[in-house]
Amino acid sequence: MEYAQPIIDATQEIFSSMIMLDVVPGEPFERGSEPLKNSISGIIGLAGKSKGLLGIHLPNSMALSITTAFLGMEVEEIDEDVRDAIGELANMLAGSIKTALDPKGSEIQLSMPSAIHGEEYSIDCLANAINIAVPFALDGETFLVELQLREES
Repeated sequence: MEYAQPIIDATQEIFSSMIMLDVVPGEPFERGSEPLKNSISGIIGLAGKSKGLLGIHLPNSMALSITTAFLGMEVEEIDEDVRDAIGELANMLAGSIKTALDPKGSEIQLSMPSAIHGEEYSIDCLANAINIAVPFALDGETFLVELQLREES
């Protein structure tokens, strides 16, 4: 799982410096296409020499807590503020991980962030791609940061 360490480093750095929360990484694994439940996902597309996506998948309750810490204001429901905050969190993670994957800074482009949420939804896996998910623990709950990556010739 060669890309696990950049995911771990970026996630711990962003959570500690931007949100003032410490997260503990778990064992990286390959996430299949099993549905996410009662969650919100921030997603960034990758294009260029490598194609794929970076996603952060958070249970709704955790997304509310993180958004409250991130924005410094209490949020009680998944609304536009939460979707924006989780999209921006994905954007920061993707930017940091892109630096590790693309040291020159010119071979991978990032899309605008998007956020989806619901009671149950799936994010399809990119065919013939490396798929790495790293779980992180925070206050007794777990979220995932997932990287799907396929090198283009």
